[in-house]
Amino acid sequence: MTRRLAAIMFTDIAGYTALSQRDEPAALRLLQDQERLVRGLLEVHQGRLVKSMGDGLLIEFANALDAVECAVDLQRHIGERNAREPRPELRVRIGVHLGDVEGVGPDILGDAVNVASRLEPLAEPGGICISAQVYDQVHNKVSARLERLGSRDLKGVREPVVVYTVAPPRTGVEEVAEGPRPHRLAVLPLANMSPDPNDEFFADGLTEEIISTISKIPELSVISRTSVMRYKSQTKPMVEIGHELSATTVLEGSVRKAGNRVRVAVQLIDAVGDRHLWAENYDRSLDDIFAIQSEIAQKIAGSLEIRLLDSDRGRIAKAPTQVTEANLLYMKGAFHAERLTKTELEIAIDFYEQAVREDPRYARAYAAMARAYNLLGLWEIIPSRDAYAHVERAARKAIELDDSLAEAHTALSAAQFYYRDWKRAQDEAKRALELDPNLAEAHLWTSTFCLIRGQTDRAISEAQKAIELDPLSISIMQNAATMFLYGGRPETAIPLYEKVLELNPGSSFARGNLGLCYVQLGRPEDGIEEIRKAIAVSRRSNPAELSDLVYALSQAARIDDARTVIAELHEIHEKKGTGAASLAYAYASIGDADRAFEWLEKAFQEGSGYLGLLTADFSFKDLSTDPRFQKFLEKIGLPVDR
Repeated sequence: MTRRLAAIMFTDIAGYTALSQRDEPAALRLLQDQERLVRGLLEVHQGRLVKSMGDGLLIEFANALDAVECAVDLQRHIGERNAREPRPELRVRIGVHLGDVEGVGPDILGDAVNVASRLEPLAEPGGICISAQVYDQVHNKVSARLERLGSRDLKGVREPVVVYTVAPPRTGVEEVAEGPRPHRLAVLPLANMSPDPNDEFFADGLTEEIISTISKIPELSVISRTSVMRYKSQTKPMVEIGHELSATTVLEGSVRKAGNRVRVAVQLIDAVGDRHLWAENYDRSLDDIFAIQSEIAQKIAGSLEIRLLDSDRGRIAKAPTQVTEANLLYMKGAFHAERLTKTELEIAIDFYEQAVREDPRYARAYAAMARAYNLLGLWEIIPSRDAYAHVERAARKAIELDDSLAEAHTALSAAQFYYRDWKRAQDEAKRALELDPNLAEAHLWTSTFCLIRGQTDRAISEAQKAIELDPLSISIMQNAATMFLYGGRPETAIPLYEKVLELNPGSSFARGNLGLCYVQLGRPEDGIEEIRKAIAVSRRSNPAELSDLVYALSQAARIDDARTVIAELHEIHEKKGTGAASLAYAYASIGDADRAFEWLEKAFQEGSGYLGLLTADFSFKDLSTDPRFQKFLEKIGLPVDR
């Protein structure tokens, strides 16, 4: 026997016995379908089918998170199966528990197995029940909704067990506007009351750092900086701001910096009832700035009756640097980085470099440097090869200094994606979410990985989570909308792209993808019009937009017009040496398989960053069964779960 900690999942088919008595062949089909769907998910979620037990299955996982994610995915796949198959429906109950088991050959025994088997009957058909032990491990790591059922007496179990139900996350943009959720906090930009107006960077930087510190509180969802910064200098009522951000609680205040002294005044407001919960003034030296952030975070937790463990308090109290000057330089860098232009990003990088010269162990500054270089490389403002060499170097240094920094793992994920090391890229994104479930960018990266692997349901739910965390960020909105578009939900993507264009009418990215939404909804001429507008905005400088136009024209059966655009793509490639992947997509759109695969090879040789999105692109849908397609995916090492 071998003893180990494991997450145990039990499944059971509701109504199986009665069905087998009246229609045995149909019952056997349900049994086979259940096992087929389970086996298809076990490799993805790293589970092991221990044995079949009548109409149920006993499955073992190394951790609770994999078990719960597998359970949610299984119920989704069962729902899809029921939608396309004739009756009878497959309705499965699932129970999950975490505890010690004894391994006896391939079998497992122990109280943990017994508890999981007793949890399963508590679930509704199509539902999932988990124990408190599982809840403690996953409650801030999954996008599914967890609801407490309360304490239950289970047969054969000595002590009552606290039970939770697991429901899949709501999908679609309608969830963003549904209203406040418990423990959802917005930290509004601190007003700069300093005598020197140039100290505005300090007010913005302190806002960011308070958000970062508060995000470490378990059971608290904190809205990202990019969304709250839109309320800078605004005087809207707190109730209105809370409604717009779906926030139950708002922290507002001001900061005054004079020499080496700083005064921070903050108040916590119930945005639903429009009442003050508490207010506090902190009059300290600059050297105590991180202590102030820690005290604010702990007071918020107390006000919201969130219990903090000693480990939580340790994370909240941990200062990213002990060098005040390094922190001020970091804040100046962050102030410029948010302007998202080539010049401002380069200024930001210079400040980050000064910060790490002041404190060579300042991990957060290295992570911010990696993010800035990632943006320069992603938008091809500087050569991608150069940019991602800097991204990887800075991200790895940040992780070497502080492995708990989620932003560093997100940046390293972006670099590994560029280098086509898909597994490491996905692992880094997963690690970022484990460290900070409130990091919207990490949810978007996870959504991207799920999309290219064919896990569209989870891709959509992760994109939705990113929107919830950062509902007014243009970058988050348009990238999440892209996940909806390529995940087969163009009708959900359209309102998001329209919102982006309302905030930034010059976004050719949003305009072009709005056109693709129309094409997917059977309105190719409307799509062509929007994509042409996008191309005009970018002055025909983006090969990907021209490729999208070829796709739209092909869907409108305007092949001659499509070939004219392809000729323009060839001119761009000859002059600038860019756009090989766009040419591959363009040829695939018009059904020229030979030329499409020829240009895929050229894109591979040129190190195109777009190859990672190959499996999600519409253009190659008709060529995905070509043996050359699968061979190319194997060549670039892209894993697909279909």
